[in-house]
Amino acid sequence: MDDRTLLELAAKAAGIHIDKSTTNGGGMGNTGFDLMGNVKTDCHNGTTWNPLTDDGDALRLAVKLNMDVDIDRRDITVLWAEDDGAVYEIKERGEKSGGDPLAATRRAIVRAAAEIELSKSAVSAPGAVEGGRT
Repeated sequence: MDDRTLLELAAKAAGIHIDKSTTNGGGMGNTGFDLMGNVKTDCHNGTTWNPLTDDGDALRLAVKLNMDVDIDRRDITVLWAEDDGAVYEIKERGEKSGGDPLAATRRAIVRAAAEIELSKSAVSAPGAVEGGRT
């Protein structure tokens, strides 16, 4: 999954509005992202959100979605519980993020948020399995 898709899903999971309006400063062809890959939350005043690059955005995302983040020397593990009580996890290796433990932690949080949104979508889809997991 590419970064843009991860950010779109994570924003949706957290209830963050992506401003794709053609008015309010967005212009024609507004994708909801700026040239740096940040989510535009308000085109008029230039407000952006990117938990893949911003520690504060990542922390707020983890708190909002009630994630448990465990960091050790090589791996970052993010745990969360679904409404059905099942606990899920995402692991991110620090080496995948160029050896940067902060980048690996942010990416693990965003990946977990994307999974949370995907599981919500699966539950609401016609013919979905209860709990969103098969």
